[in-house]
Amino acid sequence: MTYDDYGTGGLLALYLVLIPILFIVGIAFYIVGAIFLMKLFEKAGVQGKWRAWVPVYNSMIVAKLGDLSPWVMLGAILVAGLLGQIPVIGWLLGLVGLAAWVLSAWRVGLKAGKDWPLLLLWLIPGVGTLIWLAIVAFDKAPWNPNIAPSPWRNSFLKDTTVWQGIPVQPDQAVAAPPAPGAYPPPAGYQPPTGYTAPPAPPAGYTPPPAPPAAAPPAAAQPPVEPPAPPTAPPAAPPAAPEPPTTPPTEPPAAPEPPKA
Repeated sequence: MTYDDYGTGGLLALYLVLIPILFIVGIAFYIVGAIFLMKLFEKAGVQGKWRAWVPVYNSMIVAKLGDLSPWVMLGAILVAGLLGQIPVIGWLLGLVGLAAWVLSAWRVGLKAGKDWPLLLLWLIPGVGTLIWLAIVAFDKAPWNPNIAPSPWRNSFLKDTTVWQGIPVQPDQAVAAPPAPGAYPPPAGYQPPTGYTAPPAPPAGYTPPPAPPAAAPPAAAQPPVEPPAPPTAPPAAPPAAPEPPTTPPTEPPAAPEPPKA
């Protein structure tokens, strides 16, 4: 056996040792990252913990939470994975997926109360993403989607996709269906500059019940018993006084003249 044979055998043995170790480390990273994503999705109001365990799909949900189109994220992942092996320019194409993740992470961090310097953790190879996820997911700061609009809100990067179980973010330019009896906006209508859509209701929100309609006044009911008859007429008037039976006494006689 030559020296080259020993070198080739040593490299093969090294690969046989490293491949299982790298596989176990990759599975551990995936499990820990899925747990962190599950906590982040719960904070953001995403329904269904299973979404954090589906590869690629969980990254698309992070893109939606970060106001980036999930289809742009999917395209960036495919470009980085399929074209990243091309010599010379492969490493540049591999940065496309990282750029999509950093843009989404920047917006997600703002909604979780963290500013952009936290993105410097992404410079740490391998564990930087996990550290960022742990800080954003387990921090006690509440999720606040009402932040300044994204710089790409009017470009092809914007998110206009609505998925059931994932809250619609205020940055999404999604046209709501017109209310019954309302006129749809004319063709080519654009909202005024600076307009911000109202925030979406929190998960589990139930609108208050409508007040009961006022009942009309009840119609007058006829009397059950007939009215009582009028009272008896008054008795006959008293009889006129009868004239006296005896005539009046005679007037007294005139006085006699005095005698001489």
